[in-house]
Amino acid sequence: MPLFNQKVSPGLTIADDTDILHFLNPDDSDKYVDARTALKNSDIYSIIFQLSADLANGKLKADAPRAQGILNNPTQTSNAYAFWQSMFAQLLLGGEAFAYRWRNQNGTDMTWEYLRPSQVTPFLLEDGSGLIYNVTFDEPEVGVMEAIPQSDMIHIRLLSQNGGKTGISPLSALGNELQIKDQSNKLTLSALGRSILAPGILSIKHGGLLSDEEKASRSRKFMKQTSDSQNGPIVLDDLEDYTPLEVKSNVAQLLNQVNWTGAQIAKVYGVSDSVINGQGDQQSSIQMMGNAYVKSLSRFAKAITGELNNKLNANINLDLRPAVDPLGDNYANEVSNLRKNGTLSANQASWLLKEASYFPEDMPEPSEPPAPISTKSDDSAEGGDNDDEDQG
Repeated sequence: MPLFNQKVSPGLTIADDTDILHFLNPDDSDKYVDARTALKNSDIYSIIFQLSADLANGKLKADAPRAQGILNNPTQTSNAYAFWQSMFAQLLLGGEAFAYRWRNQNGTDMTWEYLRPSQVTPFLLEDGSGLIYNVTFDEPEVGVMEAIPQSDMIHIRLLSQNGGKTGISPLSALGNELQIKDQSNKLTLSALGRSILAPGILSIKHGGLLSDEEKASRSRKFMKQTSDSQNGPIVLDDLEDYTPLEVKSNVAQLLNQVNWTGAQIAKVYGVSDSVINGQGDQQSSIQMMGNAYVKSLSRFAKAITGELNNKLNANINLDLRPAVDPLGDNYANEVSNLRKNGTLSANQASWLLKEASYFPEDMPEPSEPPAPISTKSDDSAEGGDNDDEDQG
C-alpha cells in the first residue's frame, strides 16, 4: 500500500571545523566576509584577478553538444567570460563556488544563475545519500527555495575536510600573516603621519638664544634664498651650518617589509611571488616560471572539470593553452620542431595549427608541395660519402 503525506527531512547540518573567510575579521565579529571586502587587500586582488582571468581565458570543451552549449553561454545576465571569471574568483577566495541550474521539464539546462556563498546553505541528507541546498535568491518572485537536490546545483570545491562536501578557503591559512600586514600598515601610516617633513636642519652658532619667531623668520629667509638661487649652491657664513635630512635604513625596512606577506599569499596558491610583486627568482628562466604557473592552474582546473563532468554527464576538459600562450607562438614552435624531426608530416602539422586557430580554416592549399626537410644525420651521412669519393 503506497504511503502518502510523507515528511521530507530538512537534512543535517554539514560538520565543518573551519570558519571560511574569517581571516580579515580577527575579532570574529562576523563569520562571513564577502569578496568585496577581501579584495580590498592589494595582494589578494592581484593574485585572484590574474588566476581567475587566466582560468576564464581557458576554453571549456565538452564531447556533448548540449553540455558545450551551456558552457559557452551559461547566463542571460552577463557574458560567458564575466560569468566564469566570477565563479573562479569566488572559488579562489572562499574555496567553493555555487550556481543554480535553471532547467526545463526535460531536464535541459536553460541558464545558470551565479550564487554568492551567503545565499547558499548546504545540508546532508539523513541517510547520507546526498546533499540538499537552501538558497535565498535575489529575485523577490523566487524568494527562498528549500531542499534543492544537488543535481540542480553547480558546487565547485577546492580542498575539503569532510569528504568533499564543502571547500576550504586557501586564505584561511593566512590569518596570522594578514593580521601582521594589517598592523604593519597601521604602524607605517602612523610613523609617516608623525614624521617631521623638513628638508634639513639649519643651526645658528653665535651662542645666543633665539626666540621662536626669530627661528621661524630665519627659516623662511633661508628657504627664500634657496628658491632664489635656482638650484645653485647655498652660501652660508661661519655662524650657520645646514645639514640635510636623510631617510634612515630602519624607515626603509619598515616600508619594504610588506613584501613578505605577498610571498606568503603566493605560496598558498602554489604560484611564484612574481605573480604579485612582478619579480621572482632571478635564476629561474621564463620557461621554468611558465611551466610552474601552468601546473598551478591545472590544480584548480581539475576541481572545476570534476564538478562539471559529474553534473553534466559529459567529458569536459579545460584547455589552458589560450591562457598561457595567447598568441600561439610557443605551440607553433613545438609543432614546427615535431615536423622537422619527422614526427609529423606537413599535412598533419598544418591540421594541428588550424585546429588551434593559428591558421585560418579557409587557408588555401600550397600551390607547390613543401620541400622535404633534411636532418643533421642525413647531412653528415652525405658528407661522409663525398669524402670517400674524393679519397677514391
